[in-house]
Amino acid sequence: MIDLRESWRIGPVEVPTRLVLAPMAGVSVQAFRRQGRRYGAGLVCSEMVSCAGIEHRNEKTLGYLRVASDEHPLAIQLFGSNPRPMAEAARMVEAVGADIVDINFGCPVKKVTKTGAGAHLLEDPDRACRIVSAIADAVEIPVTVKLRRGVANGSRAALELGPRLVEAGAASLTLHPRSAQQMYTGTADHALTAELVSLVDVPVVASGDVTSRARAQAVLATTEAAAVMVGRGAQGNPWALREIVDGDDTEPSREEVAAELVLFVRETVRELGERRASGFLKKFYAWYLGRGRFPKEFKQELLQLDSTEEIERRLLAAAPGAYEILERLEAEVPSGAELTLELPVSIYGGG
Repeated sequence: MIDLRESWRIGPVEVPTRLVLAPMAGVSVQAFRRQGRRYGAGLVCSEMVSCAGIEHRNEKTLGYLRVASDEHPLAIQLFGSNPRPMAEAARMVEAVGADIVDINFGCPVKKVTKTGAGAHLLEDPDRACRIVSAIADAVEIPVTVKLRRGVANGSRAALELGPRLVEAGAASLTLHPRSAQQMYTGTADHALTAELVSLVDVPVVASGDVTSRARAQAVLATTEAAAVMVGRGAQGNPWALREIVDGDDTEPSREEVAAELVLFVRETVRELGERRASGFLKKFYAWYLGRGRFPKEFKQELLQLDSTEEIERRLLAAAPGAYEILERLEAEVPSGAELTLELPVSIYGGG
């Protein structure tokens, strides 16, 4: 039996469990990452951050570079297509206190690939290697890469590119063995992950379709990967992480669900400000309250409310026992002392 509580290393960085929380655009805010660490993720990742946004000092982009004291080890993920600005952005990632700089060579979304970034770089291996090399030269912290199998269905580009990226300075690779063309359809072909593991001498993280402890253990056993990455399965469902790491498959009570959601709402408002948080949180209500935990009508009712304060009130009224759990959670969770760059304060208010 594989022990998911076993630690492993990416260069000098010790990762305390064999579960990594995926970087997800529009999801992986600090509140999500900190919660992931509490529920057993050994490594958490920011959503991908545009190196062009960092270069142009875009306020919203710089707001992604927040690091809380209780989310280490943390990887901040960058995307871009030019080695020099990518190296500059990586220096900034290191300066804010991230433990790892991760590079996205896997995003299949058109608005990313049309700029020559994300999965597009799987078809430009020389440029991909120049980017990794420039970043590895620019920072002391480990550089990691997340990639897909290739752009087209059936592609094996990742197997040719992987060893070259390691040679260029990558300290670990994460493979999602679907093609960019597949997006999230079909299944992740972890036979390819096993091949990549056999070709490189750095830890490989297996990403894709890991939704349960049994699946995590099967993937680790068959691929000999160092860890598994979980993404969509943890959206509004941190209990999935606990089940994967510890085998605790107890369904959360309605009170627990409401308490975690209220804490998540409060943390997100603190991070993004009320205006941005209101819109951002909408998708999370369906994720948390679904799975038969609350009636559908209740979810719809929350979406009609104007402020996050009203949402908190409704949640605590619907599950009165949640208040006690919430108080305990707030006492346990550090208030989030952060290391941030010397930048205008408005950046960190999400304004």
